Amino acid sequence: MSIDREAVIAQLNRILECELAGVVRYTHYSMMIFGYSRIPIVSWFQAEAAESLAHAQQAGEMVTRLGGHPSLAIGPLLETHQHDIGQILRETLVAERTALDLYLRLLDLVAGKAVALEEYARDLIEQEEEHIDEIDKMLRKPGEVQISAEARGLEDGGKGQRAARRPARSSSRRK
Repeated sequence: MSIDREAVIAQLNRILECELAGVVRYTHYSMMIFGYSRIPIVSWFQAEAAESLAHAQQAGEMVTRLGGHPSLAIGPLLETHQHDIGQILRETLVAERTALDLYLRLLDLVAGKAVALEEYARDLIEQEEEHIDEIDKMLRKPGEVQISAEARGLEDGGKGQRAARRPARSSSRRK
């Protein structure tokens, strides 16, 4: 089976645009943190910005490997002008779930058709899921152990449940 090259390139360009928006978003958020916990949260956002740049570069490289032209656009930027750490983290959660959905769509396009692209998509899906889980933990009050419906996508009637859409991982996966 072969991939639909144009559809895959278009999806990779959407990912590239989303990740470039992440660079801007996380850099902006790092400047908007105030309070006692400022230093570790600023560092976390700066690391997220650097990771988004690395993800954008990976997506762009995949586009050119397939003979496409990397997008120069940037994805949408959510700005509510809220400066509360909790609100900023909730905006971050929305952005991470958006990125996760883009990688899941890529996986749908390449699963069983292109090993390198499939492994790339799976790796990024895993990373995005970890980010969502980490943000969820940051939003919880001390002692709260229950995973939030917001983080797991349950507030949308279960449409965001990741496990149900995720194809099984091959047993030969490298780490």
